[in-house]
Amino acid sequence: MIKTQAEMTQVPGGEHAFAQALQRELARAASPVQPSRDTLLRAAAAVCRDTLAQRWGQTQQADAQRGPDAAVRRVHYLSMEFLMGRALSNALAALGLTPTLREALARQDMDLSDVLERESDAALGNGGLGRLAACFLDSFAELGLPAFGYGLRYQYGMFAQGIQEGRQVESPDDWLRGGNPWEIHRPDIGYAVGFGGRVRVEADGTRRWRPAEVVQAQAYDFIVPAHHSERVATLRQWHAVAQAPIDFKAFCEGDYAAAARHRVAADALNWVLYPDDSTEAGRELRLKQEAFLVSASLQDLIQRHLREFGELHSLGRCNAIHLNDTHPALAPAELMRLLLDDHGLPWEEAWRITRQAVSYTNHTLMPEALETWPVRLFEALLPRHLDIIYEINHHFLAELRQRHPGDEDLVRRVSLIDEGGPYGGERRVRMAALAIVASHRVNGVAALHSELMVQTIFADYARLFPERFHNVTNGVTPRRWLQQANPALSGLIDARIGRGWRQDLTQLAGLKALAEDAALGREVQAVKRANKEALAALVRRELGLAVSPDSLFDVQIKRIHEYKRQLLNLLHVIARYQAMVADPAAHWVPRTVILAGKAASAYQMAKSIIQLAHDVARVVNSDARVADRLKLVFLPNYGVSLAERIIPAADLSQQISTAGTEASGTGNMKFALNGALTLGTWDGANIEMAQAFGEANMFTFGLRSQDVAQIKSLGYDPRLYVQQNLQLQRVIEAIAQGEFSAGDSGRYRPLVDQLLSRDPYLLMADFADYLSAQQRVDALYQQPQDWARQVLLNIAGMGGFSSDRTIAQYVERVWSVQSLR
Repeated sequence: MIKTQAEMTQVPGGEHAFAQALQRELARAASPVQPSRDTLLRAAAAVCRDTLAQRWGQTQQADAQRGPDAAVRRVHYLSMEFLMGRALSNALAALGLTPTLREALARQDMDLSDVLERESDAALGNGGLGRLAACFLDSFAELGLPAFGYGLRYQYGMFAQGIQEGRQVESPDDWLRGGNPWEIHRPDIGYAVGFGGRVRVEADGTRRWRPAEVVQAQAYDFIVPAHHSERVATLRQWHAVAQAPIDFKAFCEGDYAAAARHRVAADALNWVLYPDDSTEAGRELRLKQEAFLVSASLQDLIQRHLREFGELHSLGRCNAIHLNDTHPALAPAELMRLLLDDHGLPWEEAWRITRQAVSYTNHTLMPEALETWPVRLFEALLPRHLDIIYEINHHFLAELRQRHPGDEDLVRRVSLIDEGGPYGGERRVRMAALAIVASHRVNGVAALHSELMVQTIFADYARLFPERFHNVTNGVTPRRWLQQANPALSGLIDARIGRGWRQDLTQLAGLKALAEDAALGREVQAVKRANKEALAALVRRELGLAVSPDSLFDVQIKRIHEYKRQLLNLLHVIARYQAMVADPAAHWVPRTVILAGKAASAYQMAKSIIQLAHDVARVVNSDARVADRLKLVFLPNYGVSLAERIIPAADLSQQISTAGTEASGTGNMKFALNGALTLGTWDGANIEMAQAFGEANMFTFGLRSQDVAQIKSLGYDPRLYVQQNLQLQRVIEAIAQGEFSAGDSGRYRPLVDQLLSRDPYLLMADFADYLSAQQRVDALYQQPQDWARQVLLNIAGMGGFSSDRTIAQYVERVWSVQSLR
């Protein structure tokens, strides 16, 4: 029986049992008298994992007894990314064992933080998409939702980011080198996944796929605990291995490469998240990874359903298959293939089940970010899936032509196959279109995003299927992003309003009545100061750069991308630097600007922005005229654990994407929860945050989405904005003339040329208002009591941005049986 938190706290001897088990693990490891931090980490992880494995068995047993009439379906959340971060601190917090381990380590003359730091971040994701999925797993457990997350077991993550002479360099993130104490290998769970080959038509007219290459998907489970019950959620990761042993004949002939070629091909599926798709080989590998994830996960789902119910008719009513963006959008075709070919269902029943089961979340408004694949690549790798996609498209377009006779332009726009257009482009499979046509529900992830989604990229589909489209705004888990990341602030909140917010974030609203309490404001700022001192020490240790905790910590940490506008941030740093040099005697609010994030390996413009950041930092940080009043910091190899150090220390959170480009954002939520004020555009979830705690308590600036659309429609000329703004002219000229690149005027020529000619994300148009907002930041920061009041109002307004609320809405609108009616 699954216990509640109250029952858990009544279990006698839990702490003593943990201490005893820890000593047994240390003895089993043949540890010396003074065990190493790594040994202690592994021992603690092993003890926690044993407890979590027991809870996993209880959870699965309870879920298997739900019956076919359960109101909530079992959720299967398919995502190419799960950015989990470190696991030990979360497990200890969930099990209530943090004090026990701290005391046990003290007896070994070690600090708990020293041991926690030895754990590598699980390199299973890259950015917001993967971290959102990880937050969802936490909420699956917390809400007791029958669920599996499905992902891939990447050996080298996306890449480890290093910086050499200001340039990003990529290397494998070898996070599994020493093993992963948290994963549980399931050798009894494995499925064959095929690629290539051909489709044969049998005598009875059925079509049979004979793959040329078959790999085996092996399961590894990562268990995510609830914090207020004994429920757990499961992240099941798939690892590819060759189905056949080595080619012994080739080996005996000395051709060792040929003997192992198929094994290397299988192992390559495990290596890297998002292989560089600028090459044909990279595109092929990426599609194979997506097919591998989808096939193994759906085979697992079907086998579990058959084991529990003995038939497939109820599969769609008992199971939800959720697509986290377009990467797993092959799922409808693969589910149809399994139901048709492996289980012999007729087309109509297979399609009914698929439509019931599948739902899709879109995470982007950029058409270029919606995956499409060349038909020829499908023909080569997934010929049976292409057959099925053609058949789905045939039925869809036939129905469409009945509803809209003669409108062949509409047919062309919504077809699952892009025929290449009038200029001879190659035919491509539109994965988002497949996901929409096959789903019973489609959602965006913030109110503005969902509104624009149905007005722009999916306008035709929204007119055809208006009942399918809806919004579910993203959220973050308060357990990871406040309780664990910021224990001092959490304790302060506990003392004022109680601990209930950890399970029900809306209880943070109790802080609103305390916002005028000057003593509480000073306590909050004291916590912030301590966090800033810790981050300053990290910067000094990692970069050799001294930054002052007395300065305003101005932070932008996220994937480096033009639409996220890290470049606009750098333009402000340059403008501020130039103004300080011109008038060094003026009163300047000291500021430390902190950046972190990775650029995709093939994204040259993003890499150029990283290099510019380092060039500007080299000049600014070494100029005695600005001294400690302005510093620019770029922290490399951004990940969850680094974010947990940076976010609690931030005074200002920059969320400055061009209006209408950011789907939601979740970093904005984490910063606000931790007492940073937001400088942001009217974009994504910034809007709903401002509405929750008052726009007067956010530093908003810039064009709104409707203004962006209007300017672009009229013909946007960025040079006009530069000509009208002397400060902006000086900034652009300084970059163009090589003032930050040792006189190399060509280094940033492509970047400057784009800003002056196209400026697709309207940096020039928003620059003046952005600097005006920065002046408002400076003015408020000089009023500590007013700043603290605004911080408390921000935190108090964040109750609606918990991933628990997000998941509850998904259950109500998408994953419940009721949503099928």
